Amino acid sequence: MFNDLIDWGNTLLWSYVLIALLIGLGIYFTFTTNFVQIKNVIEMFRLIKESPSSTKGNKRVSSFGAFCISAATRIGTGNLAGVAIAITLGGPGAIFWMWIVAIFGAALSFIESTLAQVYKIKDGKGGFKGGPAYYMEKAIGKRWMGVLFAVLITFCFGLAFTSVQANTITAAFEEAFGINRLLLGIVLAVIVAFVVFGGVRRIAKVSQIVVPVMAIFYILLATYVAVINIGELPGVIGLIVSSAFGLEQAIGGGIGAAIMNGVKRGLFSNEAGMGSAPVAAATADVSHPAKQGFIQTLGVFVDTLVICTATAFIILLAGVPGDGMGGIQLTQAALSSHVGPWASIFIAVAILLFCFSSIIGNYYYGESNIEFIKENKLAIFVFRLAVLGMIVFGSVASLDMVWNLADLFMGLMAVTNLIALALIGKIAIAVLKDYLKQKNAGKDPVFYASNIEGLQNTECWEDEQKELRKDA
Repeated sequence: MFNDLIDWGNTLLWSYVLIALLIGLGIYFTFTTNFVQIKNVIEMFRLIKESPSSTKGNKRVSSFGAFCISAATRIGTGNLAGVAIAITLGGPGAIFWMWIVAIFGAALSFIESTLAQVYKIKDGKGGFKGGPAYYMEKAIGKRWMGVLFAVLITFCFGLAFTSVQANTITAAFEEAFGINRLLLGIVLAVIVAFVVFGGVRRIAKVSQIVVPVMAIFYILLATYVAVINIGELPGVIGLIVSSAFGLEQAIGGGIGAAIMNGVKRGLFSNEAGMGSAPVAAATADVSHPAKQGFIQTLGVFVDTLVICTATAFIILLAGVPGDGMGGIQLTQAALSSHVGPWASIFIAVAILLFCFSSIIGNYYYGESNIEFIKENKLAIFVFRLAVLGMIVFGSVASLDMVWNLADLFMGLMAVTNLIALALIGKIAIAVLKDYLKQKNAGKDPVFYASNIEGLQNTECWEDEQKELRKDA
């Protein structure tokens, strides 16, 4: 009964509401920002190496640190297991729709992350915090909406997504080594407990080390697979495109399944428009909100166009999925067919690193939003225990249950955030124009609230606050 209710909610959200909102708003913001995600790629790479704008930068999260916190949640199960599930349920055409979600969703990522920077607040520990809950309250004037989002993201990332990550890790290790899933879940919970009790700067530090290393190794291996199968790549790309429009229905089930699963797994992977990445974006200490908007946009491209595509090629170059295999086991089997049995072990280790960084990033999203509702040490402590409990639960739960629950909360969270973006996205567009105006004048853009007429409730960007930060 419970699963039937979740399935009904997912069908309603993912078959109608979210596809229209995600792609529709993505196209709208792509044009209203004059293709911000396409024209500023070079600027994105330039900005990622910037240090915190304050001279006390050693106490604050850098642009790259905030990028890595969001990348830690983006790069994980969605890239390896999620892509496999999308292909299994929606056919190769689902990958095409993942690409579409990424390209247009990147504009949404810029809008939401820029807004998170504009409306961030001081966290009382020398840094910053923010996200959709904060801009819903400060820009729209609807605290109830912010509280609703805070509750949804806490359950979605802190609990549901954490169980998905744990499920993927234990499934991969069971496949590769035959390790007991419950035992591994308990060990994982103990390790995560050490990190999450260390605070956001420890999360940023761990993510900065783990995320780039694991992503580079995986991409190199995928590149090797593509090179040794170079003659088959055009056929695979052709299959992806033809299947996307229902022209090749031998695998999957036509255009409807391809679109729904592509959009669903694409959003799970890159999070563009979902409202999660802005929580990380708000922690960065930058001189202009648009800078972090650019950097988070780059994260969408890295996640989907590079890493998800790499996984798709590995699976499709291995042949048609079969034998009822799905999730991370399909990725393991596909890679093993290319490079040998050791690949199953490699994927298990890689998914451990991917998912571990995702879990600690997910935890921070939940903690930040609990603090938005009310500053309460007991609530944070209980939440930490709940996260550890969901790691153990996810380790032994069924694949369908954890993914369906995650999809439901993800969908509800995304709808709430997308409505907010539709209402106040024009503010981010004005901030972008301010950035480009200063940049074109040869300046390193610096933002003041007074730069945008009528902008209010921006405590970190008031003129006097900016001057104090310069002297900090």
